[in-house]
Amino acid sequence: MPKIFSKAPIAIDAIKDKKYAWCSCGLSENQPFCNGAHKGFAFTPKIFTNNEDKKIYLCNCKQTSNPPYCDGTHNKL
Repeated sequence: MPKIFSKAPIAIDAIKDKKYAWCSCGLSENQPFCNGAHKGFAFTPKIFTNNEDKKIYLCNCKQTSNPPYCDGTHNKL
């Protein structure tokens, strides 16, 4: 089970075609992005790109059913 980093999503201004590595374990000190803190655990970062420049909301509770995007699951925790 990943560590809940925060029960609120984080908004970022995503850049078109930029590659991002979303932290799936909740241990990174560079939230919501991976810093390699998952080493030795069964977690891997979710690598993604956006097809346009726009604000996106990334999950910080790490319980979303649509990683890396927030789906409101934090409201049920």
